[in-house]
Amino acid sequence: MDLQLYVTAFVTLFVIIDPIALAPLFVALTQGIEPVRRRRLALRACVIGIILLTLFGLLGDKILAVIGISMPAFRISGGILLFITALDMLFERRTQRREGQHADPHHDPSVFPLATPLIAGPGAFTTMILLVNNSSASGPAHTLAIHGVMIAVVACSFVFFLAADLIERALGRTGVIVITRLLGMLLAALSVQFVLDGIRGTGMI
Repeated sequence: MDLQLYVTAFVTLFVIIDPIALAPLFVALTQGIEPVRRRRLALRACVIGIILLTLFGLLGDKILAVIGISMPAFRISGGILLFITALDMLFERRTQRREGQHADPHHDPSVFPLATPLIAGPGAFTTMILLVNNSSASGPAHTLAIHGVMIAVVACSFVFFLAADLIERALGRTGVIVITRLLGMLLAALSVQFVLDGIRGTGMI
């Protein structure tokens, strides 16, 4: 077993999923939710993310081929969904504050946008397909090792999610509001990048 290959796989997935950058996003998306429920949301998001990435690692290329969806189309759709979330972060919560309202305590962002497309997004799906189907390694042991690496990366995300309370306390209410707006803008830019990557993948540009 080539250890270097799996170290590279870990670094690749870590960069794609980016657990460090997901932590402040998690804070922004779960603002006002009590710590116990926040931890449950974090666990649910990570478990669902692992399930989706496992599914794509094992069957992703076949699934997309069967239903006739190209990876560029998948990237574009993921970008559009992320853009909707970015708009929510930028505008809806500001409206709630102006009207003296509070965020819905039953709001559940664990499936969307945390599990997908933030943890398990088009980039991560594509990476899993490419890593599992690596030309220099193959077989059940290789597939199992790649999925073990993926689980380790998602576990890193969970650890950062658990630190959300500390991050929120350190930033304070004003800091969280500012970070939420900033991340909304960055998320909008990321969503546009997903769409551009998808269009580029079609050969149109």
